[in-house]
This record gives sequence, C-alpha cells and structure tokens, in this order.
Amino acid sequence: MYPIQQQMPQAVMVYPIDPYVVETLMSVKGKRVLIETTRGGISGCVADVKPDHVVLDTRGAKFFVRISEIVWIMPE
Repeated sequence: MYPIQQQMPQAVMVYPIDPYVVETLMSVKGKRVLIETTRGGISGCVADVKPDHVVLDTRGAKFFVRISEIVWIMPE
C-alpha cells in the first residue's frame, strides 16, 4: 500500500480583463482624457495601455491606473 500524498491547494491569480475598456483606451492613446476611478478622478495624456492598467502622463508625472478600478473615461 502506498501512502496517500495530499497536495497543498495552489493559489490561482485571476486578472479580469475588460477588452472594451482596453480598446477604448487604445483609441485615445496619445490624447488627454479624464478618468474617473473608484478613488476619484485623474486627468492626463494616455501614455500606454496594457491589459490590466493604463499609464497616464500628468505634467511629467506618470500614474499607473488599474483598469478594474476605472468607472468611466472621457476624452478632453
């Protein structure tokens, strides 16, 4: 008889991707936008877009905003 080996449960990271928000952000890349998040609003130029975050350039300062925290986007 072989001893029963129990496996430790493995954590699985889930990163929700919202393809419509990513597509919208890609369409305004290089342009100024106002983004409302669950923590408040931020405006700047869309410098880069990734599946899970967007990079806003606000007067030389870079802000990395998680797409899952975005409520709405408005081009300026």
